[in-house]
Amino acid sequence: MSDSRYILIVDDDQDMSEVVRAVLEAEGYPCRCAANGQQALAEVAAAMPGLILLDMLMPVMNGWEAAHELRQSYGRGLPIVIMTAAEHAEARREGVSADDVLAKPFELRDLLRIVAKYVPSPRA
Repeated sequence: MSDSRYILIVDDDQDMSEVVRAVLEAEGYPCRCAANGQQALAEVAAAMPGLILLDMLMPVMNGWEAAHELRQSYGRGLPIVIMTAAEHAEARREGVSADDVLAKPFELRDLLRIVAKYVPSPRA
């Protein structure tokens, strides 16, 4: 059974994933985590998320490869937000056809604002 409101956090930095998950779950958003693009593809195949927060630099399968596979399989109906500390974040967003970008480090209010653009508030 799919919960289209869950958020998939894809980041190999476990501390980052745990902080993002804690903040979002405190706001009522259900979350799942994946440590690389390959795990993300498996999570999406099991249950379609409402949003993917995708880091770019990861082992096994990086964010570019994962975004390409996700777009090829699911099209533009699955929102992807790039989370990156790399320079030229906007160019990176366009390079993978992501819907938005969240430049690291980011403010928690910016994380919540971006998530709210794509996933209805569970408290509404």
